[in-house]
Amino acid sequence: MPVPGPGYSITVRLEAPPSASAAGDLTSAVGRVGGVLTAFDVVESHSDVIVVDITANVLSADHAEDITKALDTLAGVRVRKVSDRTFLMHLGGKLEVTPKVALRNRDDLSRAYTPGVARVCQAIAANPDDARRLTIKRNTVAVVTDGSAVLGLGNIGPAAALPVMEGKAALFKKFAGVDAWPVCLDTQDPDEIIRIVRALAPVYAGINLEDIAAPRCFEIEARLREQLDIPVFHDDQHGTAIVVVAALRNALRVIGKPIEKCRIVVSGVGAAGSAIIRLLLRKSPADIVAVDIEGAVHGARHHLDDNLRWVAENTNREAFSGTLHEALVGADVFIGVSAPNLLGAEHVATMADDAVVFALANPDPEIDPLEAQRHAAVVATGRSDYPNQINNVLAFPGFFRGLLDAQAHQIDDEMLLAAANAIADVVDDRLNASFIVPSVFDSAVAPAVAEAVRAAARGEEEVASAS
Repeated sequence: MPVPGPGYSITVRLEAPPSASAAGDLTSAVGRVGGVLTAFDVVESHSDVIVVDITANVLSADHAEDITKALDTLAGVRVRKVSDRTFLMHLGGKLEVTPKVALRNRDDLSRAYTPGVARVCQAIAANPDDARRLTIKRNTVAVVTDGSAVLGLGNIGPAAALPVMEGKAALFKKFAGVDAWPVCLDTQDPDEIIRIVRALAPVYAGINLEDIAAPRCFEIEARLREQLDIPVFHDDQHGTAIVVVAALRNALRVIGKPIEKCRIVVSGVGAAGSAIIRLLLRKSPADIVAVDIEGAVHGARHHLDDNLRWVAENTNREAFSGTLHEALVGADVFIGVSAPNLLGAEHVATMADDAVVFALANPDPEIDPLEAQRHAAVVATGRSDYPNQINNVLAFPGFFRGLLDAQAHQIDDEMLLAAANAIADVVDDRLNASFIVPSVFDSAVAPAVAEAVRAAARGEEEVASAS
């Protein structure tokens, strides 16, 4: 049963009689229809009436209406206004540009802008590498999307994707001090996207691709990595893979099973699933069986695109060709990055003893976590209202902090694995079945990831210069 969370929160302003029972009546009304009360504030008090703000977490617009009606039908109560707190947070956007230098007088202006700025421009023209030292480039990332695969909403376009990209940029700043900016492109043509990103690259020290549908995202990332001298990171692929590998390392520590003896089933072979598989293969599991809507991916299957062909060539050693449910029989680990409600407890029961289940479809996972827990030893989701939230926020801020600090030009698997290990290590001796990854608000995570990526990036630079 879903639990109301802060992602859908309302504040109801109402008038109520100033009686001793008013507060109890109001809070009871919210509880009776399944709302989760989070605040009760008296904003005005008069001899004949009080004005109250009631804040509650709800499940949906219909649920919000049920709560409003339950309050409005109480004797002497009149609802004045209902506000959606999520929409209020987004009014006017979530970002702003703030100058880092004072502009107090004519002297300041002459140095920050004309005529003094001309000498800085000339210095960069003479030595382009100085752009990292003398401009925002050294600490700035472009968050690029075409709006084709936004959250679980699908192809909603660039304008509708902007609130997500704003949020991403805010997380970069909050957790790692990285200045990021949304770049939402009104095209879904790979050639055009690549041309635009190449053209705007001089401003940025890194490119974070976001919410671009597969298989287009693979081509865009690969070609940009070839053409740019700054790192290109597709968070839906590599951010997810980093955190999944970190979480699985700790989950297997909990059950005492080495990954080399584990058969892993991955449901979903799009951007996230493919990247998870590629990174997991670096850990040498016993086998990985990838499953999509047409069943297991294997070499004899028809109509495989380039991505699925690579997966077929590098996984599924027994050429298994059955369904997801059949693939789970005897499996040690399930990783879902696909669709909601694909499994029941009876399917988890067919897995090996001490099974690990990562049901990461969001907001509704492949299996209800409570159902999975009936037979699995460790369960994780992408949700914040259950233990073991596998969230990309654990990876991408610190990852880019490390890339920028190292002035890295490329990204490789060693950096991804270093980041995964750093996240896993933060858990340390707090490890248990309900705590396999740290909280996204753990202040130790981003610095640990950044240092690991810095070290890996600098090691790569040393190898490159030596050769």
